[in-house]
Amino acid sequence: MNDSAAGPAAFRVLVVDDDQDMAAFLARLLAQQGLKAEIVTDGYAALAAIAADPPDLVLLDVQMPGPDGFEICRRLKASESTALLPVVLVTALEDHESRVRGIEAGADDFISKPVRREELIARVNTLRRLHETRKELEGRRLAAEVQEKESIRKAFSRYLSPRLAERVLRDSPRGSDVFRDLSQRALVVALFADLRGFTRLSETVPVSSIVPMLNEYFTVITAAVHENEGTVFSMAGDSMLVGFNVPVPQPDAAERALNTGRTVIRSFGPVAARWKREHGLSTGVGVGIESGEVVVGNVGTPSFTSYTIIGDPVNVAARLMQRAAPNEVLVGPQAALALGARLAGGADPLQRRSIELKGKSEPVEVVSLRVAPAG
Repeated sequence: MNDSAAGPAAFRVLVVDDDQDMAAFLARLLAQQGLKAEIVTDGYAALAAIAADPPDLVLLDVQMPGPDGFEICRRLKASESTALLPVVLVTALEDHESRVRGIEAGADDFISKPVRREELIARVNTLRRLHETRKELEGRRLAAEVQEKESIRKAFSRYLSPRLAERVLRDSPRGSDVFRDLSQRALVVALFADLRGFTRLSETVPVSSIVPMLNEYFTVITAAVHENEGTVFSMAGDSMLVGFNVPVPQPDAAERALNTGRTVIRSFGPVAARWKREHGLSTGVGVGIESGEVVVGNVGTPSFTSYTIIGDPVNVAARLMQRAAPNEVLVGPQAALALGARLAGGADPLQRRSIELKGKSEPVEVVSLRVAPAG
């Protein structure tokens, strides 16, 4: 092995030739140009050296024992990791057939033996510039890809938990494709959560405290949503709309929604208790859940769009939320059907009853769960 004194960023050339005198001659010429030359004497050693630490260019003798230069070149060009590695075939073969074989093997250039110094340096420098251009373009492409993924990740952060966003980016060739057009329909479990009694509370606390209190409340809800990998569609006033089974399939979507509702109420308990001590008013969270087919996609104008879900299940979940008492989860008929026996799986008191909802001509059969807040 023959190394020049160039720094670690030097252009590295692997010389492959079973004639050690020829290999040393080529390496010396390269070193005189400030290039870093390494020598191996057979095809197998060349493949091993390239796999361990790919060089920037390969000078490859054609006639060698074992796999010849054509075969080595063919293997390098067939591999995704080395397909762009420049390969120069060094050969004493001048016939047309040998040139064709080299081209078919994917060789980037040819040098004839006996090697002339000026020709070697000219061809290596040409391929060096080409290789550096390729590396620059690849670097730009990777930087653009990273920037695009970061932009998509930031957009996802409006809706998805970090864990779910990473999964979407990993599984989708273009993560933004999951935010589909309005023409798409999907089976979704919708959850609405609302802060009971906050209107009265907001009338008694200083204006400067209202927004921090709402932020504290939404932080609790968002943590519960992220824990169950729900998608936040909107925050309005003191209510939040969350969807499950969208934008990625979740076979246990109804159970995730129920767990979210329970977790929201339990987690908000200590906050509600502190607010009562500080401001003298009781509050809690009311939750409505329903399942069914909705329209999902981007709605808005060219200057502003919102990813949302539209349909009767969303309306029913909203009406159930309005009817829910503090620390109560009301589960609509379709969501209750999807949950089955899992509804009774917790320690929360469960009751089935019929209630009248705005927009419905007949009472709706719902399941009520009274959840005990923590703390």
